[in-house]
Amino acid sequence: MDRTFNFVISCDEENLRIGDFLVGKGFSRHVRTFLKHQEGAVLLNGEAALFYFVLHEGDRLTVHLVEEEASSNIVPVQMDVDIVYEDEDLMIVNKAADMPIHPSIGNYDNTLANGIAWYFASQGIPFVYRCINRLDRDTTGLLILAKNMVSGAILSEQMKRREIHRTYLAIVEGLLPDQGIVDAPIARTSDSLIERMVDKVHGERAVTHYSRVAYQNDTNLSLAKLRLETGRTHQIRVHMTHIGHPLVGDSLYNPSTILLGRQALHSCSLKFTHPITGKMMDFFAPLPKDMAAFFPDVVV
Repeated sequence: MDRTFNFVISCDEENLRIGDFLVGKGFSRHVRTFLKHQEGAVLLNGEAALFYFVLHEGDRLTVHLVEEEASSNIVPVQMDVDIVYEDEDLMIVNKAADMPIHPSIGNYDNTLANGIAWYFASQGIPFVYRCINRLDRDTTGLLILAKNMVSGAILSEQMKRREIHRTYLAIVEGLLPDQGIVDAPIARTSDSLIERMVDKVHGERAVTHYSRVAYQNDTNLSLAKLRLETGRTHQIRVHMTHIGHPLVGDSLYNPSTILLGRQALHSCSLKFTHPITGKMMDFFAPLPKDMAAFFPDVVV
């Protein structure tokens, strides 16, 4: 992956050293170390420069980032991947159900990472797989992939600071209240590496905001909109079960239901600031067909 960043130094940035300037632009320590080992990666007014060089108003700073190695142990596999948006720095993908996002034991060549690796390999472009937000295998919807280490570092920091706003749609059992907040800590259960539970003693704080979009009296199912304030593993699934409205099709937390072959959970909205341009980014993915079939007359 090859990416060039161009900056014109403003009066407010005068007298900064190049290294300090790049820190302010979100270039992490890892990125700066990488650049130091690339000959000609940093140019000041067209000339090779070192990080201790001092900047002046009107200077032109160019950073040329070249990543020549692709992610190891990810086999490129041709598959359908729904790319919603792509530019030099990131991609937005609408993930299908039954698709893990990373390879693991038993999932070596059927993951989103494999499909993305093929997408770039087919173009002759080395690509390091950097998935910023995570979705369970059977959760559908929007994911952010960073296309270079600079955007990856900045987006990862945005996730840590909870500046990437995620909204989900879920089908839950029962008549969900109009709206509410679940503030209940989550921890791993003592006898499972996968399952989580509300645990007020050992759990980490987890907050989910929910509202009811629609209700089907015949099926006693609600379509819920959920916004995460935190990002714990299985947070929505655990919280909805905790308040008595488990997700339809959730074999782990609601095994009695057979209405859907997966948990009815969809990442429908992502809002965040573009890591390089600073532009506000806003994406929406409508309900997939299997979930929309339960609420055919509802437009979200």
